[in-house]
Amino acid sequence: MKQKIKIGSIALLVVLFSAFGISLMAQKNGIAAGDKMPQFSLKDDQGLDYSPNQWEGKKNVVIYFYPKDDTPGCTKESCSFRDHKEEFDAVDAVIIGVSSDGKESHQKFKQKYNLTYTLLSDTKKEARKLFGVPTSLLGLIPGRVTYVFDKKGNCVKVFNSQTKPEKHIDESLEVLKAL
Repeated sequence: MKQKIKIGSIALLVVLFSAFGISLMAQKNGIAAGDKMPQFSLKDDQGLDYSPNQWEGKKNVVIYFYPKDDTPGCTKESCSFRDHKEEFDAVDAVIIGVSSDGKESHQKFKQKYNLTYTLLSDTKKEARKLFGVPTSLLGLIPGRVTYVFDKKGNCVKVFNSQTKPEKHIDESLEVLKAL
């Protein structure tokens, strides 16, 4: 009986930790502060090939991975990036959003919320794997992680929080202002 309770308690903790975006395992092969931006290219919201690496040597780059277009948390996060665009411009940063949604979904999402920056389609989850973006809720929900790169292409900040979408903006601006 005690063993059943113990196993049940552990399972409950795993579910709760996953639901709140807390990883119980170390992320393997993930991008960390000090790492270079990986070379990659995805289709943008216009269906064109887009590589964030084009900004190396020119701009700071903020890449935020989010679960899905037009969902409550993702809308808050995306609109908050939009609302702070002037602050990102002031620190010479480009904002790039990435989800597994396709071009049409991104276009509708951008138009509905007047988003003024690039959204990339990672339909095969290749960039998520390349960056090591974790999932939550036992792998059912794609992770919400923001990576900040300086003009040299070095990662200077990784912020992972599924439940605090607007905090991604504060964390990004704080590190960019300190560069």
